[in-house]
Amino acid sequence: MAMTMTQKILAAHAHLPEVKPGQLILADLDGVLGNDITTPVAIKEFEKAGFDHVFDREKVNIVLDHFVPNKDIKAAQQSKTCRDFCHKHSVKNFFDVGQMGIEHALLPEKGLVTAGDCVIGADSHTCTYGALGAFSTGVGSTDMAAGMATGKAWFKVPEAIKVELKGKLSPYVSGKDVILHLIGEIGVDGALYRSLEFTGEGVQSLSMDDRLCICNMAIEAGAKNGIFPVDPVTLSYLEGRSQRPWTVYEADKDASYIQTITIDLSQLEPTVSYPHLPENTHLAKEGESIQIDQVVIGSCTNGRLEDMQAAYEILKGKKVKEGLRVIIIPATMQIYKECIVRGYTEAFIDAGCVVSTPTCGPCLGGYMGILAENERCVSTTNRNFVGRMGHTSSEVYLASPYTAAASALTGHITDPRKV
Repeated sequence: MAMTMTQKILAAHAHLPEVKPGQLILADLDGVLGNDITTPVAIKEFEKAGFDHVFDREKVNIVLDHFVPNKDIKAAQQSKTCRDFCHKHSVKNFFDVGQMGIEHALLPEKGLVTAGDCVIGADSHTCTYGALGAFSTGVGSTDMAAGMATGKAWFKVPEAIKVELKGKLSPYVSGKDVILHLIGEIGVDGALYRSLEFTGEGVQSLSMDDRLCICNMAIEAGAKNGIFPVDPVTLSYLEGRSQRPWTVYEADKDASYIQTITIDLSQLEPTVSYPHLPENTHLAKEGESIQIDQVVIGSCTNGRLEDMQAAYEILKGKKVKEGLRVIIIPATMQIYKECIVRGYTEAFIDAGCVVSTPTCGPCLGGYMGILAENERCVSTTNRNFVGRMGHTSSEVYLASPYTAAASALTGHITDPRKV
């Protein structure tokens, strides 16, 4: 039977010659991930079930990133619970203050996920690692607990949607615009429990940071996972970085897809998702009448080095709109340091921005940029649900770093090609 890329990875990890959509399988895991919000719940279930050790101390990854450095006593207690557990079980890949980063930027950067892996994480944006040619998906804390103990997880094999990419992105258009466009086309449930498999000659023009961003938001279309083929861009990223040998899986030419979507990258324009769903997309050039109070550039979606560079290109030598709050959050300590070395940080501060150490912070309404009543924010994060970043009457507009930075200069939604 012909299989897609995702189906081949799942079959290999279930030790089966083939799998079919809808089939229930028990698969071996190459990695289990948790953060400071989801891990304490998993630890409780782990101990409640009577488990006394993790299946592999090098394959359990705990990253403190949501409320770190801790914002209050509850956050401090959650971090302590994680810290104590990792010490007790000698978990190798534990990332605390000073070493942590936003989990879905940190694990690829550290080489902890590689091509051909099967990975679960107690965070919905674990689907990010499909950019590396891995199968990765978000699960609940109970599944995380079982994964930490047994190294296995149950899956229902997903059907697949082929997303064929053609052409090449224009200047000031990025991976964020690609995924917002796609979600706008198919809706937030358009890929429900399906695999989004990106293919076509347009893939080769996308950087790894573009791909990580695109796969990160696969869940916003309801997808079980997003995945890119392993090509020279992937291999260049993995060389000297991956902590394990990788395996390259390729979809069969006659693999079955329930739908094929074609996107001409050269025709895409800067895109913004209006409240209160990621599918509510509009072109950035249509938003000039929408005044904003805050801009956030960062998150597991757009806090990587290329995102910082995009913001720098727009903001260098300029000033943000008076009265506007602009918060920039590099996603890892390595990116944070590189921003300093390259002069990005100084340019951001000179422009009137505040630069934070790595944290999820405002993305989930945690801290570092909560919105008040009726305030509006252009953000490079991944969700804009009601009350996502603060008051239930506030509004979040999702955009690329280029568009967010351009909007920071004008005080309203702005096409970056116009500044």
